Amino acid sequence: MQTWTQMKDIQPLAAQMLMNSFKKDRISHAYLFQGNRGTGKREMSILFAKSIFCKNREGAEPCQSCRDCHRIDSGNHPDLHWIEPEGQSIKKEQILHLQKEFTYTGLESNRKVYIIVDAEKMTANASNRLLKFLEEPNQQTTAMLITESGPTILDTIRSRCQLLAFQPLNPLRVREKLVEEGVSESNARLLSSLTNNLTEALEMNEDEWFANVRKLVIQLIEVLQNKPNEGLLFINHQWMPHFKERTQLQRGLDVLMLWFQDVINQLLDREESIIFTTERENLNQAAMRWSRQSAARSLTDILEAKRKINQNVHPNLVMEQLTLQLQR
Repeated sequence: MQTWTQMKDIQPLAAQMLMNSFKKDRISHAYLFQGNRGTGKREMSILFAKSIFCKNREGAEPCQSCRDCHRIDSGNHPDLHWIEPEGQSIKKEQILHLQKEFTYTGLESNRKVYIIVDAEKMTANASNRLLKFLEEPNQQTTAMLITESGPTILDTIRSRCQLLAFQPLNPLRVREKLVEEGVSESNARLLSSLTNNLTEALEMNEDEWFANVRKLVIQLIEVLQNKPNEGLLFINHQWMPHFKERTQLQRGLDVLMLWFQDVINQLLDREESIIFTTERENLNQAAMRWSRQSAARSLTDILEAKRKINQNVHPNLVMEQLTLQLQR
């Protein structure tokens, strides 16, 4: 359950624009919420719908406890309509059904709101049908189109919407939000360094496969430090079986890069920047094993390995070469 104060913290510009629409009593007939996954678009649309329907709101802030607010939370408000892809796309029939619904008088009031999720997945016929709907706006109707790919929306649709650009979340803010969601501080530091997508970060936190990525990176470092002759054996028998896809291997290399960044942070006494806060002993040993220059060189080697993976060089060969480079 989000409030406008919370949304302003996550998306200050978009939240302020929508709050101002209540202060000025100028709610547009159509909005386009554009931004990456996990930036709060869906949460903002729900909050905006509550503010439209809530009869007890103060300013823009809905009460969150009335019948309208509860029904929106449960997805059962009769005058709030959701359209989401059926299969891979949003079809013309879905828009036609929506138009038919909107010919009826609102059940609770004269207001009606519809939210189209993944609007970029509308078929050409669905887009053209929606355009006709937007060309004849009803003063009591508000549309919210949610998309991760604004440029793919028809220009004629975009021009009839008020555009709200949702910005990538600040890493520190992502970390704070993750901790608020119950993620451990150490995991929150790692996840917010890998993605500024809050939804993706929460999914990774629950993913057992990703939890093992962190363990494998630490194990690889321990092998390189204490048993360098067994490095290639570890790569072939433990590392590679876990990273079956190239995208998975890229993720593993991302975490490995963060480790060597931590080594540099440790050497420079940048305490606040350290990610692997629960691996102090290993970090201290690594700071003795790798100098600042060799750690920086290791980062360059990992970046080159990531480039080769993208160029379809055989993953085993890439990792074996990287392991030998990290042993230098």
